[in-house]
Amino acid sequence: MSREPEAFLPLPVAPFHILVALTGGEKHGYRLMRDVETQSDGQVKMGPGTLYGTLKRLCAQGLVEPTAAARTTGVDDERRRYYRLTDLGAAVCQAEASRLAGLARTVRRNLKARVAT
Repeated sequence: MSREPEAFLPLPVAPFHILVALTGGEKHGYRLMRDVETQSDGQVKMGPGTLYGTLKRLCAQGLVEPTAAARTTGVDDERRRYYRLTDLGAAVCQAEASRLAGLARTVRRNLKARVAT
């Protein structure tokens, strides 16, 4: 399997949103579900099956890894599994964001040209 970020593109919705949520630091599953819903303004809602199945695939691809999160506050549940981006995961997330930004530029340019004619 290629380790070039572009080889993973285009990303499906669920993996991309999980990677985006993890750009803010490591998180546990329930927090990831909430962050995905928040960052998508409620447009993307993930249940546990989608979340954990996607996390399993992202881990197998080397884009995300489970961590032993520092539990400095002492209030965290020991059963929680935390995840973080790998360097490759961060590069793939950036590549997908750039790809989508390019598409958005094309749409704006095409619609501007359409209005001008």
